[in-house]
Amino acid sequence: MKLSTYKLKGMTLTELLIVMAILGILLLLAFPVIQPIFSKTHALEAKTNLKHLAELQKVYYLEYTKYSDQFQEVGFEQAQLVSEESGTAHYQIEIVQASRENFIARATSITDFDGDGTFNIWEIDKSGIPKEVEQD
Repeated sequence: MKLSTYKLKGMTLTELLIVMAILGILLLLAFPVIQPIFSKTHALEAKTNLKHLAELQKVYYLEYTKYSDQFQEVGFEQAQLVSEESGTAHYQIEIVQASRENFIARATSITDFDGDGTFNIWEIDKSGIPKEVEQD
């Protein structure tokens, strides 16, 4: 039996390394452009949770003519934080102040998204409009 020799066409290791180096450089150039998009996405999590809490507070106010400082009373449930096992939430939600006239709820980031040591903070009151208190 005669073995035939076939030569498969493909890339050499050097060519593959060059392609990977070029891709790495392109990713490094694109990262500063993409990073603000990630921050906006995480801020959307904070705003959505705060708006939901504000709606629950409005319903509670209609029933009891006051705002509550307890999640259980208004029916809000904090999602598990990323620091906990199988958690997905990047913001810790809390009711800072509640009275007959108003409430203030705060979403504080537990993740430093851009690595500068500053954590993102959002607040909402009875107006229902989230406001960014501290930028990350």
